Amino acid sequence: MSIKSERLNVMRRLVAQHEIENQDMLLALLREEGYEVTQATLSRDLKQLKISKNPNYAGIYVYMLPNNIRTIDMPQRQTINYEFMAEGFLSIEFSGQLAVMKTRPGHASAIAYEIDTKAPHIILGTVAGDDTILIVPRENISRRQIMETLGMFIPNLK
Repeated sequence: MSIKSERLNVMRRLVAQHEIENQDMLLALLREEGYEVTQATLSRDLKQLKISKNPNYAGIYVYMLPNNIRTIDMPQRQTINYEFMAEGFLSIEFSGQLAVMKTRPGHASAIAYEIDTKAPHIILGTVAGDDTILIVPRENISRRQIMETLGMFIPNLK
């Protein structure tokens, strides 16, 4: 395995195990692991790994792996707690089969992640902005089914 491949694997593990808020924190963790990299190299590696900053369960923006990347040595990220979901959710409205959910600013991405991971049998996917989520249900799924499913993990959904 090349040094770069090893470094990328270490970065995946570090991002999965730590709440990293900025590049300086990530650089320090990489140094502890024995990797001396420049900020420019770190930025390129983050882009290659598709690591982005998103709000965590507490609403703090941290680096996160894309949903489809997992390795055996990476623990699952802590999920959003019910208080965060209840605090962030504002409303939901339907247009045909599509739903538009309004959230508090900065909450949409984290709530969309929870919807995507907890309701893949009902929801085909979501598109999140800062305070709005477009919810695309699977074929032949009723509004009632969507509301019942989302209500299981969004406490104040009505």
